[in-house]
Amino acid sequence: MNKISIKPDKKEFVWFIYDGQCPICVSTARAYKIKETLGKLNILDARKEKNHEIMREINSLGLNIDEGMVIKFQNTHFAGADALHVMALLGTNSTLFNRVNSYIFKSKLLSKICYPFFKAARNFILFCKGVKKIDNLKNL
Repeated sequence: MNKISIKPDKKEFVWFIYDGQCPICVSTARAYKIKETLGKLNILDARKEKNHEIMREINSLGLNIDEGMVIKFQNTHFAGADALHVMALLGTNSTLFNRVNSYIFKSKLLSKICYPFFKAARNFILFCKGVKKIDNLKNL
């Protein structure tokens, strides 16, 4: 993963791309707040916005949304455990969710250890709901 250099004087868009059918992902998208100095947080439901420019970027990079969420920051795409880690670095401490997220996932190692459990929980929930995969890389 690339090292993140946060430039507080340069406001940018931060994109959080997630699965809109996953209750864990939806809750995270709603609760997550970024530091005001960074710019604006945009959330993108990968199921509803399959033709969005950001989804085309994700597809061209071969990032599988079924394998995990993606954070785009400073023209770099972070997926899965790396996305969790970046979220911790960019998040505020203004809410309990963000404080817990920051505490746990500031560590790259903990992000890598914990992410498979979150992914398994997501997959299990979607399976129980009868929700099919997004398959964003299909037909490329």
